[in-house]
Amino acid sequence: MTKVGQRDSPATAEASTPTAKKRFWTPLKFVAILCVINLINYVDRGVIASNGVNGSARVCDPKGVCSAGTGIQGEFNLSNFQDGLLSSAFMVGLLVASPIFAGLSKRFNPFKLIGVGLTVWTLAAIGCGFSYNFWMIAVFRMFVGVGEASFISLAAPYIDDSAPAARKNLWLGWFYMCIPAGVALGYVFGGYVGEHLGWRWAFYIEAVLMAFFVVLCFCIKPPKLKGFADKDSKKPSASIETVALASAEASQIKTETPKSKSKKNLFVLFGRDLKSLFSEKVFIVNVLGYITYNFVIGAYSYWGPKAGYGIYKMKNADMVFGGLTIVCGIIGTLGGSYVLDRINATLPNTFKLLAASTLFGAALCFAAFCMKNMYAFIAIFALGEILIFAPQAPVNFVCLHCVRPNLRPLSMASSTVLIHVLGDVPSSPLYGQMQDRLKNWRTSTLIITSILFLAAIIWGIGIFMDSVDRSNEEEIEDDDEVKEEKLESKADNNSSVV
Repeated sequence: MTKVGQRDSPATAEASTPTAKKRFWTPLKFVAILCVINLINYVDRGVIASNGVNGSARVCDPKGVCSAGTGIQGEFNLSNFQDGLLSSAFMVGLLVASPIFAGLSKRFNPFKLIGVGLTVWTLAAIGCGFSYNFWMIAVFRMFVGVGEASFISLAAPYIDDSAPAARKNLWLGWFYMCIPAGVALGYVFGGYVGEHLGWRWAFYIEAVLMAFFVVLCFCIKPPKLKGFADKDSKKPSASIETVALASAEASQIKTETPKSKSKKNLFVLFGRDLKSLFSEKVFIVNVLGYITYNFVIGAYSYWGPKAGYGIYKMKNADMVFGGLTIVCGIIGTLGGSYVLDRINATLPNTFKLLAASTLFGAALCFAAFCMKNMYAFIAIFALGEILIFAPQAPVNFVCLHCVRPNLRPLSMASSTVLIHVLGDVPSSPLYGQMQDRLKNWRTSTLIITSILFLAAIIWGIGIFMDSVDRSNEEEIEDDDEVKEEKLESKADNNSSVV
């Protein structure tokens, strides 16, 4: 029985209605859809890097006899530099569009924005398959990044709202586990399709797979995103008795609130939100640690196999590092999420997990690269990688919970931009330049690994900060701009009734 003055929650009210129907799209099914979309996104990243799709350049012997190249690089006769630019083109689209989609979510239905972005992604993937020169495929790779940007900015807040309180981090862990699993699956898929059907078919097939989820994005009704008005909701009609009073109120609103003030410029709103986001000290500390962490992870992912071959003369270094990353990535990501749920996911506890797992993971990885025996290296490095991957979900949990609900898409977008621009994008060439000077793979790798200790120290600072979980603050009700929009919408509705 509900007490006097106490409002029923939507779930309670729905359950108490005799005609209430059980929703088909349960939170678990909804999050499963987001995980599959994320998997396909990262399959594409694996596809473009796989030997079957990316291929190799033609090679000429001293006599001038050249062998035909394979895949994209061989067909378009790309240099290694041009081939590397295909990855950069993708990142440009991703980094530019992420904050744009985050800003648009203030005006438009966030889930419909995901649908629009995935539509761009699907068309761009088809365009990659139809490309006939380097510049054409580079432009389409950029638009693939634009399409993925909508998903990266908005999917995590939906999962955070949909998951049960006791399993928020575990559900986020499943979502972020799709990153290493998707890339690995992309290697296999791209290699198989490229060898049997040709590299273009890899893009066509992934586009068909994504098209199904594009349709779902426009057809299903997602849960309401906390901190955002329901832009698809239909307001009930006003009663006849209130029409006259509402009309008078509407006329007063329109005379007192100029049109130029009632709807603020989108750039002004974005600038205000950005200022508010970067005034959050917890967000700053979390992202600084994340940048430092991603700096090392980026160098590992690009140079790990070459370093393994250079230090231990591994003939199958690609398989060893790839296999370790897949297995340890899944175990570490899900393990870190599970542990955080078990220890009570407060922000200070999250920083404790981030600092501890990174500290001990860095120590194990550092010790592994000091080993002279290859098998001792593999055993110790595997344990280190499990701990290194444990922060994947918790670090994004902080991004979601250190800000007000309506800032979460911008928080995710800004975090994505910063960790790439300042993290893994510059780390690979800087590591290469260091190796060119030192001429010692072990020393270079130990230096890059030691930066993980700095990440642990930065996240350790977060433990002692006055951090408050702000994910339940109803900031949207205090937003003057939103209040004005609600008043204008009410006035327009009442005017139409008259």
